[in-house]
Amino acid sequence: MRILLKNGRVINVFTGEVEDQHVLIEDEKIIGVGDYYTEEDADSVQDMAGSYICPGLIDGHIHIESTMLTPAEFARAVLPCGTTSVVADPHEIANVCGADGIRYMLEASEGIGLTAYIMLPSCVPATGFDEAGARLTAADLEPFYDHPRVLGLAEVMDYPGVVAGEADVLEKIQAARRRGRTVDGHAPLLTGKDLDRYIAAGIGDDHECSSVKEAKERIRKGQRVMIRQGTAAQNLKDLLPLFEEPWAHRCLLASDDKHPADLLEKGHVDDMIRQVVRAGKDPITAIRMATLWAAECFGLRDAGAVAPGYTADLLVLDDLSGIRVRDVYCKGKRTVENGRLLPWEAPVVGAELARAVRSSFNLGPLSEKDFHLEHSGIRKCRVIRLHERQLITGEWTADIDFDRENGVDIARDILKLAVVERHHDTGHKSLGFITGAGLKKGAVASSVSHDSHNLIIIGTDEKEMAAAGNRVREMGGGCVAVDGGKVIAEMPLSISGLMSEKGAAEAARENEELRHSVHLLGVPQDVEIFMAMAFVSLPVIPHLKMTTKGLVDVDRQQIVPLIL
Repeated sequence: MRILLKNGRVINVFTGEVEDQHVLIEDEKIIGVGDYYTEEDADSVQDMAGSYICPGLIDGHIHIESTMLTPAEFARAVLPCGTTSVVADPHEIANVCGADGIRYMLEASEGIGLTAYIMLPSCVPATGFDEAGARLTAADLEPFYDHPRVLGLAEVMDYPGVVAGEADVLEKIQAARRRGRTVDGHAPLLTGKDLDRYIAAGIGDDHECSSVKEAKERIRKGQRVMIRQGTAAQNLKDLLPLFEEPWAHRCLLASDDKHPADLLEKGHVDDMIRQVVRAGKDPITAIRMATLWAAECFGLRDAGAVAPGYTADLLVLDDLSGIRVRDVYCKGKRTVENGRLLPWEAPVVGAELARAVRSSFNLGPLSEKDFHLEHSGIRKCRVIRLHERQLITGEWTADIDFDRENGVDIARDILKLAVVERHHDTGHKSLGFITGAGLKKGAVASSVSHDSHNLIIIGTDEKEMAAAGNRVREMGGGCVAVDGGKVIAEMPLSISGLMSEKGAAEAARENEELRHSVHLLGVPQDVEIFMAMAFVSLPVIPHLKMTTKGLVDVDRQQIVPLIL
């Protein structure tokens, strides 16, 4: 079957030019681009009438689980945005279910209308400070490299382990490199000699840059930089200078973690490009980052361009400034027509595997005493400080009065924080304090808690925390907001405590209601509490975090006491 897209304005991502050309597609491939093709060369003709034709957009780094949607529902949400490929790291579900989690994501993303490439999780668990549901070695990952959609090794978050030369993490990197595969990085604020050692291990890119200085150092040392704009981490504004040469061609775009309400309201990679245009940068440069340069990063030789021999992943745009997507072609098949998603069947996951990812919450009932700290008097304590729209957290030293509300001080925004092990019912938990959440009453709880995804709770008192935690446990995972011991909003996430079984629109509605509900509890309008809370227990992002093993000083890579 040959399809001719005639009279289009083709964006040439090799040169940055816009050319008036016809595009000829046969099955999954582009077989010709030129004004010399005619209707006689094709079985079907589509007149573009001067609309732009560009390659389909590629998200260079995403955790589909963090959208809280199944792969099929995620695809339905982002295909109308022009996303035709994603490079996904399933380390969220792998930290819960191990190799079964990877198998689930591969099966659940087969034939979903876009191409979901997979990078194998490098850090399950993220570090020895984590207590995950599984542990994956290099040998466990090896068989997955034979899958045609597996591209390499996902973000190596254990950068202290790489710098220290720890054998297990280096073995995973070396296994990927022996196969000629890409190795993704994750090394926030790493610099100088330590960064040299990290890159020299074979790590080719990083999505954790939060400043231009940090990004330029990586580019100068041969890495590619993924410019990230998600729900929690929003680095695009600070990295806008990278949209100029000599930096731009070493960059690509990534969302990393994005909630369903944001996907449906704002868009996906297309929204990043719109923001770039509004900031005065060239849309074609942004499109090149989201197409050819992303494909080159992962060695996808036939992706990311409108050219002969390339995969027919194409977008028809009504304009460049608004990136309004009219039609989407994935592997030569039209999946979106006039902005409307065309129907396709979601893949069916094997029954045994489906059961495995739904049996991930193992935790007994919680009571008020589980959240009580056995201290008295006024003590100088470490408090985790949230930073707006950043994954980096700070350390604040505060005088805590344990004889008054067991240390909670709403006037100073000092709230109780708990991380409770939920995979093996070990009874392990940590308690501490956090500021920046803004709760004036009630509690919030979630089973989305990177990367081990234990139960995390922030509350104003022990009773509220127990109520919130128990509701998440009863749902088999999810997010909940509680006031006066009663649930005011919830979002069940029955697939590994990470993903909803509902459609994208319904999941987005629940997500939005949950996000708005916390403002009734006092959370400021500009604080995305559930996404911020999800990263409080990730001990590979500076500076102070908390896991089931206690407070972690990420910079010094050691457990530190609550009380100084």
